[in-house]
Amino acid sequence: MKKLVLASGNPGKLREFGQLLAPFDFEVLPQSAFNVPEAEEPHITFVENAIAKARHAARLTGLPALADDSGLCVAALGGAPGVFSARYGGEPKSDAKNNAKLLTDLAGIADRRAHYVAVLVLMRHADDPQPVVTEGEWHGEIIDVPRGAGGFGYDPYFLVPGTGLTAAELPHEEKNRYSHRGKALALLIERLRLGM
Repeated sequence: MKKLVLASGNPGKLREFGQLLAPFDFEVLPQSAFNVPEAEEPHITFVENAIAKARHAARLTGLPALADDSGLCVAALGGAPGVFSARYGGEPKSDAKNNAKLLTDLAGIADRRAHYVAVLVLMRHADDPQPVVTEGEWHGEIIDVPRGAGGFGYDPYFLVPGTGLTAAELPHEEKNRYSHRGKALALLIERLRLGM
């Protein structure tokens, strides 16, 4: 099997990517297995941050690397919190603080349209001139009262159209199939099938 470094320490992402990429002869390993520290994410776009993370992991390991960058974009807030989704409420990172700030910023605003974005970047090596880049979006709206115990981040406030459920109420398999990350991963797998 070919080794592939995941530019993340998230065990859920490692498991998910590992299972889905195994048929393509990839063994997905966390960057922590190589003592790779987290990369800086100084950019204002998801794609730039994902490229920076993948390049960082590939450069320090000498192996192909996969990275993702994702977040929530709210129409009425000009796309915020965007790439700052994880730290929207300030440091230290906290889902509760992020959600509280989101609801404060949306107070009195009728337009609650929002979408999640996920960008995946697969680099064959650190100087790859043509990394594989895929993107997925998941559209919904923000509600004021959280619902559901699944998911994380903004999921309890993210109402999925046509379901009457929040992202935190959806069954895990259904969420993975329709989510922003699920869509980006499906596109990545399609590219791998075509021989990227």
